[in-house]
Amino acid sequence: MMKRLTALVMLLALGAVVFAGGRIQRTVVEKKEGFTVIANKGGATLGVGADMEERILYVRGFAFKDLNRSGRLDPYEDWRLPIEERITDLAARMSIEEIAGLMLYSLHQTISKDLTDEQRRFLIEDNLRHVLITQVEDAPTAARWNNQAQALVEAIGLGIPINTSSDPRHAPTVSAEVTTESPSYLSVWPDQLGLAATFDPALVRRFGEIASKEYRAMGIATALSPQIDIASDPRWYRFSGTFGEGVKLSADLARAYCDGFQSSDDERALKTGNAPGWGFDSVNAMIKHWPGGGSGESGRDAHFGYGKYAVYPGNGFEEMLKPFTEGAFRLNGKTGAAASVMPYYTISWGIDTKYGENVGNSYNKYIITDLLRGKYGYDGVVCTDWLVTADAGPIDVFLTGKPWGVEDISVAERHYKVLMSGVDQFGGNNDKGPVLEAYQIGVREHGEEAMQARFRQSARRLLRNLFRTGLFENPYLDPQESRAIAGSSEFVSAGYDAQLRSVVLLKNAAVKAGTQSSAPVLPLPKKTKVYIPKRQINESHDLFGGVVPARVVETMPSELVSTYFEVVASAAEADYAFCYIASPESDGYREGEGYLPINLQYRPYTANNARAKNIAGSDDRSYRGKTGVTTNNSDLDLVLNTKREMGDKPVIVFVHTVNPFVAAEFEPAVDAVLIEFAVEAKALLDIVSGKAEPSALLPFQMPADMETVEAQAEDLPRDMKSYTDSVGNTWDFAFGLNWRGVIEDERVKRYR
Repeated sequence: MMKRLTALVMLLALGAVVFAGGRIQRTVVEKKEGFTVIANKGGATLGVGADMEERILYVRGFAFKDLNRSGRLDPYEDWRLPIEERITDLAARMSIEEIAGLMLYSLHQTISKDLTDEQRRFLIEDNLRHVLITQVEDAPTAARWNNQAQALVEAIGLGIPINTSSDPRHAPTVSAEVTTESPSYLSVWPDQLGLAATFDPALVRRFGEIASKEYRAMGIATALSPQIDIASDPRWYRFSGTFGEGVKLSADLARAYCDGFQSSDDERALKTGNAPGWGFDSVNAMIKHWPGGGSGESGRDAHFGYGKYAVYPGNGFEEMLKPFTEGAFRLNGKTGAAASVMPYYTISWGIDTKYGENVGNSYNKYIITDLLRGKYGYDGVVCTDWLVTADAGPIDVFLTGKPWGVEDISVAERHYKVLMSGVDQFGGNNDKGPVLEAYQIGVREHGEEAMQARFRQSARRLLRNLFRTGLFENPYLDPQESRAIAGSSEFVSAGYDAQLRSVVLLKNAAVKAGTQSSAPVLPLPKKTKVYIPKRQINESHDLFGGVVPARVVETMPSELVSTYFEVVASAAEADYAFCYIASPESDGYREGEGYLPINLQYRPYTANNARAKNIAGSDDRSYRGKTGVTTNNSDLDLVLNTKREMGDKPVIVFVHTVNPFVAAEFEPAVDAVLIEFAVEAKALLDIVSGKAEPSALLPFQMPADMETVEAQAEDLPRDMKSYTDSVGNTWDFAFGLNWRGVIEDERVKRYR
């Protein structure tokens, strides 16, 4: 008898059994920092705020959240029911104001441990539940902010949790998005173009599996990625965020990325019906940008008013769709398809053959309803890109509204047009007001019943992504567990391996006194004296219009390099020189000069063979005869001056590559060329020292010259004449070298 009593006391102490109303509950209770975990044996694990424990209902021995404080178990609160049944019940309970809030996706939010007044306001007053985060100190800080926000919304209304999201944040340098940061607390991977350079879907899926775990440790349940536009124009501002210009490669990598992010293993899967593959490690993938944003006219980008048009001179529109239709919509995993889609800002000129509209893609009913939802059967969330419905500013300003094609209608009318095109959500809008105005416009045109049905249709899609990721059951995080997961040694090691596998070796032969030689330069001997000239960076402007002053920088940390080689102060002392530069940086528009050619060479380029008249729109945007200059022309001077100082001694060039570039200006003068897509300096040193062997391939063509760039069609991938270097290799798609020479493996056979 005593032994049985002792065993019962031990179970009670562990929280393994709880008595309520004389019945044994099948739950385990555990206190955490600021919240409580209640695990149902054989069922869902619940997380509740510290002040919300009294709102737990016990039914047949199991625990459930009483989210709406009704005192009874409602269908949407019952984790035993199929998710679709719960979604239908909750959508029917929501007021139009609550649905309007659910349709909002916040402006970029910097987060700290505590909620800001603005964040409290849009969560409470505007019913906003989708938050885009930018800067954050570390994973525990993100976890604590998440817990505060989730406790706040759990206690109001219907208890709908927040869905936090992020743009890509695993690369070591800031990319074209304004929301990335150096991830000192996360594993570090190359940017998306670097992932593409591995030509390895398995590696990309592994990235998704790891990144999703790190995201969920920060409270992030939606990734505003991957960017699966075909990079069909080498000048495009967003080129580095893509998987390159291989259509089949992009489709395969899009599928792998989404599978990795969205799939949870059995241990972490939801204990509910009708959600195979989904769980507490799942992150909704928001693929972008439908129907492809890489064909901006003359390579310009639609973040700016001067780049609002996408054009199709090569009739390549159908090719643009394949990473979506043959990749992200056809996943190998159980989740089936990417959870969300983001259309691009562009006006896809001449594509709408049904209604004849040339308006931004989020406003275009043909592109959203007829193609995406109709022809291709997509019923997931469609969310506009950020600030689509806001008023436009100057055409060369980044952070302004982008209502391309509908500039002359009101903000409320823009929201209405977006809704009626088939879109569910408004990116970059914290205010429910215009959404409610749009509802009233619809009531006047279609009646109350029709608009209620339209709103509840979007509510069901939006709620699905919250239910499938387990946020209704347990949105809370243990900050210490978050610290252990984010940036774990296993994840860091996998990311570093991906960095090594993303660096492309393009040239590895000495050139002496104008005579070609087959002698390889790399890998370097151990006791090598290396000269690393500093880099001059000219004055520039950031995305917010602020001036970034000119400066001279050390391109590779001397302390780090000295662990591999002997660092010397001059070319005269050196055996080899390292020149680290960036691909050419150029604008397509400049105030006072108007439209200019985007230049992919370091020296000025005059567009004598450009189109005399633009394809899209009625305004004159031709730049024929104008000259485009780069802001980093000093990078070419650095290479050529260093070669002059080194004489016959080898010069090795590393290029941080954002866009393809014209290599003819420096390649013949140097001895080895490696390109990287946001990797740590250590990865480059491991390769040139021979600790690792290069294996990456070009995920794009390297142009022979600017004339071939000008001649290619914006919408056709791989339609340029590629550069042939001084030793006879052509830098075409899927080209790369290892220590034995040109790589010819199964990847090349499959994708070339």
